[in-house]
Amino acid sequence: MQQLHTPHVVVVMGVAGTGKTTIGPLLAARLGVPYAEGDDFHPPANIAKMTAGTPLTDEDRWPWLDAIGGWAHGRAGLGGVVSSSALKRSYRDRLRAAAPGVVFVHLTGSRELIEDRMSHRQGHFMPTALLDSQFATLQPLQPDEAGVAVDVAGTPEEITERAVDAVKDLPEPVQ
Repeated sequence: MQQLHTPHVVVVMGVAGTGKTTIGPLLAARLGVPYAEGDDFHPPANIAKMTAGTPLTDEDRWPWLDAIGGWAHGRAGLGGVVSSSALKRSYRDRLRAAAPGVVFVHLTGSRELIEDRMSHRQGHFMPTALLDSQFATLQPLQPDEAGVAVDVAGTPEEITERAVDAVKDLPEPVQ
């Protein structure tokens, strides 16, 4: 495996059910950096809202994004992988404000594939009913954003391999 010069801090993003919690740790292991589960940064009030099927507001998300951004900032120059839906440009801008060198791996796939995967997972607080709101909110990465889109078709290992290859091709992170 080719070692990255300066390890990136990668935010694995996408709508619920794309595999952020599966691919994130696999990607971190392949890159030789720590992984942080983005959902662990949510305050209890956010988890209660999502469990009840209530979409979060932007105001709900700011402290969560700030906590993820703080973790990412602390990993600058060291590398790391963290999961976060990061569906809106404004959310990614907030993460970049805290950690300017972050790059995004946007896990993408058809609504049908993602809904099928969500219907088979256990013990997660995001009901499939919120998937429509996630897709409605999603603003894909723009050309001026450091990151790549990675298709989630295939096995976790195949998806991770695509992500590793894509991250290797990104420019050196800004310190």
